[in-house]
Amino acid sequence: MRTPTSTPRLITVGETMVMITPARAGSLATADDVRLHVAGAESNVATHAAALGVGAAWVGAVGADVLGERVRDTVARRGVDVRWVRTDPDAPTGVYLKDPGRGVLYYRRGSAASRMGPDAVADVPLEDADIVHVTGITPALSATCAALVDRIVERVAGSGAVLSVDVNHRAALWAPGAAAPALRALARRAGIVFVGLDEAAAVWGCATADDIRTLLPEPGVVVVKDGAVGATEFARVDGADTVTFAPAIPTDVVEPVGAGDAFAAGYLAAHLRGADAAARLAAGHARAHLVLLSTSDFVDEPPQ
Repeated sequence: MRTPTSTPRLITVGETMVMITPARAGSLATADDVRLHVAGAESNVATHAAALGVGAAWVGAVGADVLGERVRDTVARRGVDVRWVRTDPDAPTGVYLKDPGRGVLYYRRGSAASRMGPDAVADVPLEDADIVHVTGITPALSATCAALVDRIVERVAGSGAVLSVDVNHRAALWAPGAAAPALRALARRAGIVFVGLDEAAAVWGCATADDIRTLLPEPGVVVVKDGAVGATEFARVDGADTVTFAPAIPTDVVEPVGAGDAFAAGYLAAHLRGADAAARLAAGHARAHLVLLSTSDFVDEPPQ
């Protein structure tokens, strides 16, 4: 495979793991057949963006094990640039299990990615990308990962790139009390923020999309996702907000985990194409709809 030389328009940074999920919708407790997938919030975004024709890179770390090989190779086969993914010989690749309708089980403590620090992006040309995307998952993994995110924020702030942040609170990684101030501080430094109304309610006590915008006045764009209801974009234009709402696509949901990443990718891809607010939100919903129909975090086409 030829190593790319140009800087991708979208660069994402974070942990990617091997995911174990039932082959069909149902509990892990009773499933007879399971499948191995590769997934992580940030590489999910890169993967969906690549499928939509956007040059995208994922930056992360994997163990020197067969699961690490599977992660790197799978993400690369999906058209994502993995040249900055490191292999840690002293730590394993993370694993998680998806239990449809009941959440996820993480086995990522002490993983290769949890040992990442600011040096993980030392050679990555963040400043040359159009968008750099991170999530609130990474700073929850370790103190060194929190320092990594701080370094990314600092570098992007001094460049022409836009920092995109998906709040992505994971209760299994940190409690709302600890997460709330850190996630708010991260979101306030972003150019584009994605946040679910449900997680904003749990972490910040917000009851409406307007409450979230009041809490986060600094970002140029805040996108509030409200599940099956729809999504609202607040975008600052000439010093004032324009507000756009787009309803979600009616869907018989198989499993919601991963749909937020797909939404972010669809939205960002449309943003990079210069689409207007309504089209950006519609593109996010369209990509999320595919994932909601599957137990996987990534599908190219609706399942038959």
